[in-house]
Amino acid sequence: MVDAEAIIWHDLPVIDTTCRPPMPLDSAHLVAIAATFVAAFVRGFTGFGSALIFMPLASAAFSPQLAAPVLLITDFILGIPLVVAAFREVRWRTVLPAAIAAILTTPLGAHALAHGDPLILRWAISAIVLALLILLMSGWRYPGEPQPLPSLGVGAAAGFLGGIGQVSGPPVVAYWIGGPDKTTVIRANLFCFFAVISLSSFAAYLWNGLYSSEVIDLFLLLAPVYAIALGIGALVFRRTAGAAYRPFAYAVIALAVLTSMPVFDGLLG
Repeated sequence: MVDAEAIIWHDLPVIDTTCRPPMPLDSAHLVAIAATFVAAFVRGFTGFGSALIFMPLASAAFSPQLAAPVLLITDFILGIPLVVAAFREVRWRTVLPAAIAAILTTPLGAHALAHGDPLILRWAISAIVLALLILLMSGWRYPGEPQPLPSLGVGAAAGFLGGIGQVSGPPVVAYWIGGPDKTTVIRANLFCFFAVISLSSFAAYLWNGLYSSEVIDLFLLLAPVYAIALGIGALVFRRTAGAAYRPFAYAVIALAVLTSMPVFDGLLG
């Protein structure tokens, strides 16, 4: 059987970095490279979680204003082969309502972040995500296929939490992983969900002038690392047939709880 992901990766154009001088590496760049590799591997294997790993470390090494657009453009461009391959498995009937709702509620989350008590909001996020993790690990499953109406609600929650603290993944992961779909479908749903909502983030970052020459330089440095690790993560998923998918996803959601807790700010810089 022909491997669609392998074909698409083979045909992806190679990024030409010869027109720019090499970037001098310091400790901040090395931290970003290490974070990029782990984040991309997790993304390739599970379909989500790259921001939960990359953003705390890269934001500490540089700044959130630099780390966020770098991750967005790197993940979007290099994730195209996996998104296209996911078309074979994705359930658009549940993904599109969730994505549209997330796009609409992300600004509400950002508004709450701007006008609410940041400490209270972040503790609330940690509590919500932890509750979702406990629910999943309890073995609870809902019967039947994911439907458009509950998908709207889950997407709305994901967008709101994403606007507050960049943790839009856990609600949709909990929703899809708690259902009857096989892991290949869950992973495909996540790839397509994040591809759709990334379009609104592109527009917002462009509107706010976040794309700079520094973003381009860091993208050119990290893109090869991200591409390699993303491909390795996808390969491991295919070779293992997603056997460890759910425990791995639980671990990534647990990481989201830890990184969103204010008590760990000192460790994350």
